[in-house]
Amino acid sequence: MAGYPRYAIYYAPSSDSALHRFGSTMLGYDAVSGDDVAFPAGVTPDWHAVTADPRKYGFHATLKAPMALADSKTEAELIATCESFAGHPRRIPVIDPVVDAISGFIAVIPAKPSDDLQQLAADCTRDFDSFRAALTPEDRARRNPARLSARQCDYLDSWGYPYVMEEFRFHMTLTGRLNDERRSPIVTWLRERFAETGIGRLAIDRIALFKQDSSTARFRIIGSWPLRA
Repeated sequence: MAGYPRYAIYYAPSSDSALHRFGSTMLGYDAVSGDDVAFPAGVTPDWHAVTADPRKYGFHATLKAPMALADSKTEAELIATCESFAGHPRRIPVIDPVVDAISGFIAVIPAKPSDDLQQLAADCTRDFDSFRAALTPEDRARRNPARLSARQCDYLDSWGYPYVMEEFRFHMTLTGRLNDERRSPIVTWLRERFAETGIGRLAIDRIALFKQDSSTARFRIIGSWPLRA
C-alpha cells in the first residue's frame, strides 16, 4: 500500500474567502485549521455520511494527486518547489464556477472548459512528478485499471493518476457518490446555498500543499502560495 505521509498539490481558496467558508462548512472540516466545522442549517440528517469521502481530503481541487515521496526527496524540497512553481509567471485561469453533478458526486466545477486551467493542471502533473514514489502493485490495483480507458491506464502508469492531461476535469468535491434519485434534490439545494455566496467569477490563483500523516488522518494544508500572473 501507499507509504505515508502523503502529499498533494491542490487548488484551495484563500482561508478568508467566501468559497473557503462555503466548502469548509459543507464538508464539516477546515483543512487550514484542521478543525471540525459545524454544518450549515438545512442539511439532511445523514449529511455527515453524504460528505464523508470528501471530508478526508478537505475542500480542494486536485492539481497533483496524493503521492508518497520518492526516497530521494524531502518535504522541505517539495515546499521549495511549490514556492518556485508559484513564482513562475503564467496566465491565471479564471472560471465561472457552478455546482453540478460529475461522475456521480456533486462539486463546484467550471461552467465551461478553460485552456489556462488545463495548462496549469498539466504543469503541476509534470513539474511535481519527480517527487512521486512509484506506484506499488497494490496502489495500481486500487485504481481498478480494468474500468479505465486505454489512455487513462497509460496516464496511471506514467503519472501515477489516470485523470491528468486530456482526462483532467477541475472539480471541488462537495459530496460522495449518490444515486440519481438522491442526487437531484441535493444539487438543487447546494446551488441555492452557493448562490448565496455571491461568487460569480473565480480566479484559480494559488496552489496549496496538503499533507496526510497516516491512512486514518485527514489531509491538512501545510503551505499555500499565490500564483504569479
